[in-house]
Amino acid sequence: MNKEQLKSLVIKTIDENREKILKIGQGIYKNPEYGYKEFKTTEAVSNFFEQELNLSVEKNIAVTGCKADANSSKKGPHISILGELDGISCKEHKDANEIGASHTCGHNIQIAGMLGAAVGLVKSGVLEHLDGKVSFMATPAEEFIELEYREQLKKEGKITYFGGKQELIKRGYFDDIDISMMFHASDLGEDKALVGPESNGFVGKKVKFIGKESHAGSAPHDGINALNAAMLAINNVNALRETFKESERVRFHPIITKGGDIVNVVPADVHMESYVRARTINGMIDANERINKALMAGGMAVGADVEITEIPGYLPILRYKSLDNLFKNNLEDLGLKGKVIDGGDFTGSFDFGDVSHIMPTLHPMIGGVKGALHTRDFEIVDEDLAYIIPAKAMALTVVDLLFDNAKDAKDILDTFTPVMTKEEYLTFLEKHDKTL
Repeated sequence: MNKEQLKSLVIKTIDENREKILKIGQGIYKNPEYGYKEFKTTEAVSNFFEQELNLSVEKNIAVTGCKADANSSKKGPHISILGELDGISCKEHKDANEIGASHTCGHNIQIAGMLGAAVGLVKSGVLEHLDGKVSFMATPAEEFIELEYREQLKKEGKITYFGGKQELIKRGYFDDIDISMMFHASDLGEDKALVGPESNGFVGKKVKFIGKESHAGSAPHDGINALNAAMLAINNVNALRETFKESERVRFHPIITKGGDIVNVVPADVHMESYVRARTINGMIDANERINKALMAGGMAVGADVEITEIPGYLPILRYKSLDNLFKNNLEDLGLKGKVIDGGDFTGSFDFGDVSHIMPTLHPMIGGVKGALHTRDFEIVDEDLAYIIPAKAMALTVVDLLFDNAKDAKDILDTFTPVMTKEEYLTFLEKHDKTL
């Protein structure tokens, strides 16, 4: 078969399995789980791999998560298609569960799209005509939340890093992969998709302000108010904001996770969490160092001690235009001509950015949803655009890459130089895993 015949077969197979793809996306949406706790979601994905695609599954690849390989006996480039398992907290959303978990970042859509692409490639039989391997990976813990829980997992030796893809890189699950792809939902207005997003990276922070307790009514002068230290620290950072370069898109957005114990005692133990985000690695490091000084100064002003724990966050996502162009062409062939944005500025962060520093990656944004991510307004309004179109486009892009002795994939890899090797990447993470 020629390439166009293979692509037609992929599309036909996905269309024939449309209801199954939608069903698993809808089912995961109704059962959100936080990172490194996605046990039911992992089981649902594993069952789909086994029952619908007859693929062997490696489970619990990083506490949770799973992976299935296809065309393993073939020589040639190895491509991975990823989908993220975890939900996010948004207690205000109408579909949040009893603990406030929801899929208001659309990761259920990614999983369904990844499985849909697997359906198109595996059930159709097109893989036997392609020259390379394909892995389908359901990855845990993209949302950088519940830091105390992840710290406990780390202490127990169950994880090294808080981010799922960081952990998978460390464990070697990307060692034999040449190109990775996934997509993310986004409200794009009248447009339908976007290729080539740019994003911020970040450093995670936990901060303790340590003062001295005293009676808040009769002897506040005998205490050292750690909450005042925290408020001063935040104000200090606010005073820095105009000094950050606009091009770096610096963001600092703290929350107080513990503001004291009881109201009539001067707070002696106050906790803060935040990210320091920026567009480049150098920008992250520079902003982080300056913000650390501002936080320390808050304690110094009132005589409190300050303990800052830095946690390796995510790297800015990098763009590979050759992959973007293949994906965009496939979207246009699927009916989205004139509706695909080229390039975009996102000040959020993705742990797929880490993967993009060690191999060529594809990370488009797809519509079919309305409302901002992580908010009560988020909803799926077009299931075919959200779930089915990206499943088809990813599968078709794999056909492009691996057809004709994997010429397109080899062309990309022949001109690719990683920003970091795996070893350099892990060294970078270790350097930024510390307490000041």
